[in-house]
Amino acid sequence: MGDFFKLLKGGSQSSLTAAIVNFIISGLKGGAFVLTGNVAMFAEMMHSLGDAANQFFVFIGSALSKKAPTDRFPFGFGRLVNLVCLGAVIIVAILSYETVKEGIHHIMQPGHGAMSTRNLLINLGVLGLGVILEVGVLYKAGKEVLQETNNNYKGLAPLTSAFVHSKNAKPATKLVFMEDTVATVGGILAIIAILIAQFTPFNIAEGIASVIIGLMMFYVVYKIFMENAAGVLGEHAPEMEIRVSQILFSNEHIKDIQRLFVLKEGEDLHVEATVELNHHLTLKEVDDIREQLTDIILQQHHVTDVNIEFKDNDGVQAWPERADDMDHRMPGQNGIFKHHN
Repeated sequence: MGDFFKLLKGGSQSSLTAAIVNFIISGLKGGAFVLTGNVAMFAEMMHSLGDAANQFFVFIGSALSKKAPTDRFPFGFGRLVNLVCLGAVIIVAILSYETVKEGIHHIMQPGHGAMSTRNLLINLGVLGLGVILEVGVLYKAGKEVLQETNNNYKGLAPLTSAFVHSKNAKPATKLVFMEDTVATVGGILAIIAILIAQFTPFNIAEGIASVIIGLMMFYVVYKIFMENAAGVLGEHAPEMEIRVSQILFSNEHIKDIQRLFVLKEGEDLHVEATVELNHHLTLKEVDDIREQLTDIILQQHHVTDVNIEFKDNDGVQAWPERADDMDHRMPGQNGIFKHHN
Protein backbone atom coordinates (compact mmCIF):
# COMPACT_ATOMS: atom_id res chain seq x y z
CA MET A 1 0.00 0.00 0.00
CA GLY A 2 2.92 2.34 0.71
CA ASP A 3 4.20 1.87 -2.85
CA PHE A 4 0.74 2.72 -4.18
CA PHE A 5 0.65 6.07 -2.37
CA LYS A 6 4.20 6.83 -3.55
CA LEU A 7 3.03 6.25 -7.12
CA LEU A 8 0.07 8.57 -6.60
CA LYS A 9 2.47 11.41 -5.79
CA GLY A 10 3.81 11.09 -9.33
CA GLY A 11 0.38 11.25 -10.96
CA SER A 12 -0.79 14.13 -13.13
CA GLN A 13 -1.41 17.02 -10.75
CA SER A 14 -3.52 18.86 -13.32
CA SER A 15 -5.84 15.82 -13.48
CA LEU A 16 -6.17 15.65 -9.70
CA THR A 17 -6.85 19.39 -9.39
CA ALA A 18 -9.38 19.27 -12.22
CA ALA A 19 -11.15 16.27 -10.69
CA ILE A 20 -11.55 17.96 -7.29
CA VAL A 21 -12.71 21.26 -8.80
CA ASN A 22 -15.17 19.58 -11.15
CA PHE A 23 -16.68 17.44 -8.36
CA ILE A 24 -17.33 20.66 -6.43
CA ILE A 25 -18.75 22.40 -9.49
CA SER A 26 -21.00 19.43 -10.37
CA GLY A 27 -22.41 19.49 -6.83
CA LEU A 28 -23.20 23.20 -7.09
CA LYS A 29 -24.79 22.76 -10.50
CA GLY A 30 -26.75 19.74 -9.31
CA GLY A 31 -28.17 21.77 -6.42
CA ALA A 32 -29.06 24.60 -8.79
CA PHE A 33 -30.78 22.16 -11.16
CA VAL A 34 -32.88 20.71 -8.32
CA LEU A 35 -33.92 24.21 -7.23
CA THR A 36 -34.62 25.66 -10.69
CA GLY A 37 -35.21 22.71 -13.06
CA ASN A 38 -33.15 24.51 -15.71
CA VAL A 39 -32.16 22.19 -18.57
CA ALA A 40 -28.97 24.11 -19.42
CA MET A 41 -27.94 23.66 -15.79
CA PHE A 42 -28.64 19.93 -16.12
CA ALA A 43 -26.34 19.77 -19.15
CA GLU A 44 -23.60 21.61 -17.28
CA MET A 45 -24.03 19.36 -14.22
CA MET A 46 -23.60 16.24 -16.38
CA HIS A 47 -20.61 17.80 -18.11
CA SER A 48 -18.85 18.65 -14.85
CA LEU A 49 -19.64 15.26 -13.34
CA GLY A 50 -18.27 13.48 -16.41
CA ASP A 51 -15.13 15.61 -16.37
CA ALA A 52 -14.58 14.96 -12.67
CA ALA A 53 -14.88 11.17 -12.98
CA ASN A 54 -12.79 11.14 -16.14
CA GLN A 55 -10.00 13.24 -14.67
CA PHE A 56 -9.90 11.22 -11.45
CA PHE A 57 -9.41 7.98 -13.40
CA VAL A 58 -6.75 9.64 -15.53
CA PHE A 59 -4.91 10.76 -12.39
CA ILE A 60 -4.87 7.17 -11.10
CA GLY A 61 -3.78 5.85 -14.50
CA SER A 62 -1.00 8.41 -14.93
CA ALA A 63 0.34 7.49 -11.49
CA LEU A 64 0.23 3.72 -12.00
CA SER A 65 1.82 4.04 -15.45
CA LYS A 66 5.06 5.08 -13.69
CA LYS A 67 5.33 1.74 -11.90
CA ALA A 68 8.72 0.11 -12.48
CA PRO A 69 8.93 -2.85 -14.92
CA THR A 70 8.46 -6.33 -13.48
CA ASP A 71 9.35 -9.83 -14.65
CA ARG A 72 5.81 -10.25 -15.97
CA PHE A 73 5.75 -6.80 -17.61
CA PRO A 74 9.38 -6.14 -18.60
CA PHE A 75 8.52 -3.11 -20.74
CA GLY A 76 6.83 -1.27 -17.88
CA PHE A 77 3.36 0.20 -17.55
CA GLY A 78 3.64 3.28 -19.78
CA ARG A 79 0.59 2.36 -21.86
CA LEU A 80 -1.62 2.04 -18.78
CA VAL A 81 -2.47 5.75 -18.92
CA ASN A 82 -3.79 5.23 -22.46
CA LEU A 83 -5.97 2.32 -21.32
CA VAL A 84 -7.38 4.38 -18.45
CA CYS A 85 -8.13 7.28 -20.79
CA LEU A 86 -9.98 4.89 -23.11
CA GLY A 87 -12.07 3.65 -20.20
CA ALA A 88 -12.71 7.15 -18.92
CA VAL A 89 -14.10 8.45 -22.21
CA ILE A 90 -16.85 5.84 -22.02
CA ILE A 91 -18.21 7.72 -19.00
CA VAL A 92 -18.07 11.01 -20.89
CA ALA A 93 -19.76 9.41 -23.92
CA ILE A 94 -22.70 8.22 -21.79
CA LEU A 95 -23.11 11.63 -20.16
CA SER A 96 -22.79 13.31 -23.56
CA TYR A 97 -25.67 11.20 -24.86
CA GLU A 98 -27.83 12.09 -21.87
CA THR A 99 -27.03 15.78 -22.32
CA VAL A 100 -27.98 15.78 -26.01
CA LYS A 101 -31.13 13.77 -25.30
CA GLU A 102 -32.26 16.17 -22.58
CA GLY A 103 -31.56 19.12 -24.86
CA ILE A 104 -33.62 17.64 -27.70
CA HIS A 105 -36.45 16.93 -25.27
CA HIS A 106 -36.43 20.58 -24.18
CA ILE A 107 -36.45 21.77 -27.82
CA MET A 108 -39.46 19.55 -28.58
CA GLN A 109 -41.24 20.56 -25.36
CA PRO A 110 -39.94 23.98 -24.29
CA GLY A 111 -40.63 25.46 -20.85
CA HIS A 112 -43.05 28.19 -19.94
CA GLY A 113 -40.90 31.25 -20.57
CA ALA A 114 -39.02 33.43 -18.13
CA MET A 115 -38.01 32.05 -14.74
CA SER A 116 -38.28 33.86 -11.44
CA THR A 117 -35.64 36.40 -10.46
CA ARG A 118 -34.53 34.06 -7.66
CA ASN A 119 -33.98 31.12 -10.02
CA LEU A 120 -32.25 33.35 -12.55
CA LEU A 121 -29.78 34.61 -9.95
CA ILE A 122 -29.11 31.06 -8.70
CA ASN A 123 -28.38 29.79 -12.21
CA LEU A 124 -26.22 32.72 -13.23
CA GLY A 125 -24.36 32.73 -9.92
CA VAL A 126 -23.53 29.02 -10.03
CA LEU A 127 -22.58 29.08 -13.71
CA GLY A 128 -20.47 32.21 -13.26
CA LEU A 129 -18.61 30.65 -10.33
CA GLY A 130 -18.15 27.47 -12.36
CA VAL A 131 -16.62 29.38 -15.28
CA ILE A 132 -14.20 31.17 -12.95
CA LEU A 133 -13.08 27.87 -11.39
CA GLU A 134 -12.81 26.19 -14.80
CA VAL A 135 -10.64 29.03 -16.10
CA GLY A 136 -8.35 28.49 -13.11
CA VAL A 137 -8.05 24.77 -13.89
CA LEU A 138 -7.59 25.54 -17.59
CA TYR A 139 -4.77 27.95 -16.76
CA LYS A 140 -3.01 25.30 -14.63
CA ALA A 141 -3.42 22.66 -17.34
CA GLY A 142 -2.18 25.12 -19.98
CA LYS A 143 0.85 25.87 -17.84
CA GLU A 144 1.66 22.15 -17.62
CA VAL A 145 1.23 21.83 -21.40
CA LEU A 146 3.83 24.55 -21.95
CA GLN A 147 6.18 23.12 -19.32
CA GLU A 148 6.03 19.66 -20.91
CA THR A 149 6.72 21.09 -24.37
CA ASN A 150 9.53 23.37 -23.11
CA ASN A 151 7.77 26.66 -23.93
CA ASN A 152 7.33 29.91 -22.05
CA TYR A 153 4.41 29.72 -19.60
CA LYS A 154 4.36 33.25 -18.19
CA GLY A 155 1.45 35.68 -18.30
CA LEU A 156 -1.53 34.59 -20.40
CA ALA A 157 0.47 32.07 -22.44
CA PRO A 158 -1.25 29.07 -20.74
CA LEU A 159 -4.61 30.39 -22.07
CA THR A 160 -3.32 31.27 -25.55
CA SER A 161 -0.25 29.54 -26.93
CA ALA A 162 -0.99 26.32 -25.01
CA PHE A 163 -3.61 25.49 -27.66
CA VAL A 164 -0.87 25.33 -30.29
CA HIS A 165 1.39 23.03 -28.25
CA SER A 166 -1.22 20.79 -26.56
CA LYS A 167 -0.84 18.06 -29.21
CA ASN A 168 2.68 17.37 -27.93
CA ALA A 169 1.75 17.25 -24.23
CA LYS A 170 1.35 14.11 -22.14
CA PRO A 171 -1.96 12.23 -22.66
CA ALA A 172 -3.28 13.06 -19.17
CA THR A 173 -2.43 16.76 -19.44
CA LYS A 174 -3.86 16.99 -22.94
CA LEU A 175 -7.13 15.39 -21.81
CA VAL A 176 -7.55 17.82 -18.91
CA PHE A 177 -6.74 20.79 -21.14
CA MET A 178 -9.27 19.74 -23.79
CA GLU A 179 -12.02 18.92 -21.30
CA ASP A 180 -11.66 22.17 -19.39
CA THR A 181 -11.59 24.18 -22.60
CA VAL A 182 -14.94 22.65 -23.52
CA ALA A 183 -16.19 23.11 -19.93
CA THR A 184 -15.31 26.81 -19.91
CA VAL A 185 -16.93 27.41 -23.31
CA GLY A 186 -19.94 25.33 -22.23
CA GLY A 187 -20.43 27.39 -19.06
CA ILE A 188 -20.35 30.64 -21.02
CA LEU A 189 -22.75 29.17 -23.60
CA ALA A 190 -25.17 28.09 -20.84
CA ILE A 191 -25.16 31.61 -19.35
CA ILE A 192 -25.93 33.13 -22.75
CA ALA A 193 -28.72 30.60 -23.36
CA ILE A 194 -30.35 31.33 -19.99
CA LEU A 195 -30.27 35.09 -20.62
CA ILE A 196 -31.77 34.63 -24.11
CA ALA A 197 -34.57 32.40 -22.77
CA GLN A 198 -35.20 34.85 -19.92
CA PHE A 199 -35.45 38.08 -21.89
CA THR A 200 -36.69 36.94 -25.33
CA PRO A 201 -39.49 34.66 -26.57
CA PHE A 202 -36.84 32.17 -27.77
CA ASN A 203 -37.61 29.54 -25.11
CA ILE A 204 -35.70 26.72 -26.80
CA ALA A 205 -32.33 28.49 -26.37
CA GLU A 206 -31.49 26.38 -23.31
CA GLY A 207 -32.26 23.16 -25.18
CA ILE A 208 -30.06 24.21 -28.08
CA ALA A 209 -27.25 25.07 -25.66
CA SER A 210 -27.61 21.64 -24.05
CA VAL A 211 -27.30 19.92 -27.44
CA ILE A 212 -24.24 22.00 -28.36
CA ILE A 213 -22.57 21.22 -25.01
CA GLY A 214 -23.28 17.51 -25.51
CA LEU A 215 -21.82 17.58 -29.03
CA MET A 216 -18.69 19.32 -27.75
CA MET A 217 -18.35 16.55 -25.19
CA PHE A 218 -18.67 13.97 -27.98
CA TYR A 219 -15.85 15.75 -29.84
CA VAL A 220 -13.60 15.37 -26.79
CA VAL A 221 -14.58 11.68 -26.61
CA TYR A 222 -13.60 11.21 -30.27
CA LYS A 223 -10.25 13.01 -30.00
CA ILE A 224 -9.20 11.33 -26.76
CA PHE A 225 -10.32 7.89 -27.96
CA MET A 226 -8.39 8.11 -31.24
CA GLU A 227 -5.19 9.41 -29.65
CA ASN A 228 -5.15 6.92 -26.79
CA ALA A 229 -6.09 3.98 -29.04
CA ALA A 230 -2.95 4.80 -31.03
CA GLY A 231 -1.00 4.98 -27.75
CA VAL A 232 -2.20 1.54 -26.66
CA LEU A 233 -1.12 0.02 -29.97
CA GLY A 234 2.29 1.70 -29.80
CA GLU A 235 2.54 4.87 -31.84
CA HIS A 236 5.35 6.02 -34.11
CA ALA A 237 6.80 9.42 -33.14
CA PRO A 238 8.12 10.96 -36.39
CA GLU A 239 9.00 14.40 -34.97
CA MET A 240 11.21 12.86 -32.30
CA GLU A 241 12.69 10.56 -34.95
CA ILE A 242 13.80 13.64 -36.89
CA ARG A 243 15.26 15.20 -33.76
CA VAL A 244 17.13 12.01 -32.84
CA SER A 245 18.57 11.74 -36.37
CA GLN A 246 19.86 15.30 -35.99
CA ILE A 247 21.51 14.37 -32.72
CA LEU A 248 23.12 11.28 -34.24
CA PHE A 249 24.47 13.18 -37.25
CA SER A 250 25.84 15.89 -34.97
CA ASN A 251 28.66 13.46 -34.15
CA GLU A 252 31.34 13.65 -36.83
CA HIS A 253 31.98 9.90 -36.67
CA ILE A 254 28.38 8.97 -37.60
CA LYS A 255 28.35 8.47 -41.38
CA ASP A 256 24.91 6.97 -41.91
CA ILE A 257 21.79 5.65 -40.13
CA GLN A 258 20.69 2.18 -41.21
CA ARG A 259 17.64 2.05 -38.96
CA LEU A 260 15.94 4.51 -36.63
CA PHE A 261 12.62 4.06 -34.86
CA VAL A 262 10.99 5.96 -32.01
CA LEU A 263 8.06 4.22 -30.32
CA LYS A 264 5.63 6.07 -28.07
CA GLU A 265 4.23 4.07 -25.15
CA GLY A 266 1.95 6.17 -22.98
CA GLU A 267 4.05 9.17 -22.00
CA ASP A 268 7.35 7.40 -22.73
CA LEU A 269 9.45 7.34 -25.90
CA HIS A 270 11.75 4.42 -26.74
CA VAL A 271 14.54 4.97 -29.24
CA GLU A 272 16.11 2.20 -31.35
CA ALA A 273 18.92 3.07 -33.79
CA THR A 274 21.52 1.32 -35.91
CA VAL A 275 24.23 3.68 -37.20
CA GLU A 276 27.38 3.38 -39.29
CA LEU A 277 30.83 4.47 -38.09
CA ASN A 278 34.28 4.70 -39.59
CA HIS A 279 35.85 1.26 -39.19
CA HIS A 280 39.15 2.57 -37.78
CA LEU A 281 37.65 3.56 -34.40
CA THR A 282 38.68 1.63 -31.27
CA LEU A 283 36.18 -0.09 -28.96
CA LYS A 284 36.77 2.57 -26.32
CA GLU A 285 36.06 5.34 -28.81
CA VAL A 286 32.86 3.56 -29.89
CA ASP A 287 31.75 3.20 -26.26
CA ASP A 288 32.44 6.90 -25.67
CA ILE A 289 30.35 7.84 -28.72
CA ARG A 290 27.51 5.57 -27.54
CA GLU A 291 27.55 7.09 -24.06
CA GLN A 292 27.66 10.67 -25.36
CA LEU A 293 24.78 10.20 -27.82
CA THR A 294 22.69 8.23 -25.34
CA ASP A 295 23.04 10.97 -22.70
CA ILE A 296 21.94 13.67 -25.15
CA ILE A 297 18.97 11.67 -26.46
CA LEU A 298 17.81 10.84 -22.92
CA GLN A 299 17.65 14.58 -22.20
CA GLN A 300 14.92 15.00 -24.83
CA HIS A 301 11.35 15.23 -23.56
CA HIS A 302 9.72 11.91 -22.58
CA VAL A 303 12.62 9.73 -23.83
CA THR A 304 13.16 6.95 -21.28
CA ASP A 305 15.08 4.26 -23.18
CA VAL A 306 17.78 4.41 -25.86
CA ASN A 307 19.42 1.50 -27.68
CA ILE A 308 22.13 2.34 -30.23
CA GLU A 309 23.92 -0.33 -32.29
CA PHE A 310 26.98 0.34 -34.44
CA LYS A 311 28.14 -1.09 -37.76
CA ASP A 312 31.01 -0.33 -40.10
CA ASN A 313 30.34 2.23 -42.81
CA ASP A 314 29.42 0.37 -46.03
CA GLY A 315 29.71 3.46 -48.23
CA VAL A 316 26.04 3.34 -49.25
CA GLN A 317 23.84 6.15 -47.92
CA ALA A 318 20.76 4.52 -46.35
CA TRP A 319 19.30 7.47 -44.43
CA PRO A 320 17.67 9.83 -46.94
CA GLU A 321 18.40 13.10 -45.14
CA ARG A 322 21.20 14.41 -43.00
CA ALA A 323 20.75 16.85 -40.11
CA ASP A 324 21.48 19.98 -42.13
CA ASP A 325 18.74 19.03 -44.60
CA MET A 326 16.13 18.68 -41.87
CA ASP A 327 16.50 21.88 -39.86
CA HIS A 328 13.48 23.42 -41.60
CA ARG A 329 11.32 20.49 -40.50
CA MET A 330 11.82 21.17 -36.79
CA PRO A 331 10.25 24.58 -35.98
CA GLY A 332 11.68 26.14 -32.85
CA GLN A 333 14.97 24.27 -33.15
CA ASN A 334 18.15 26.34 -33.18
CA GLY A 335 21.05 24.24 -34.38
CA ILE A 336 21.13 20.47 -34.59
CA PHE A 337 19.66 19.52 -31.24
CA LYS A 338 18.32 20.96 -28.04
CA HIS A 339 19.09 20.02 -24.43
CA HIS A 340 16.26 19.65 -21.92
CA ASN A 341 17.05 19.74 -18.23
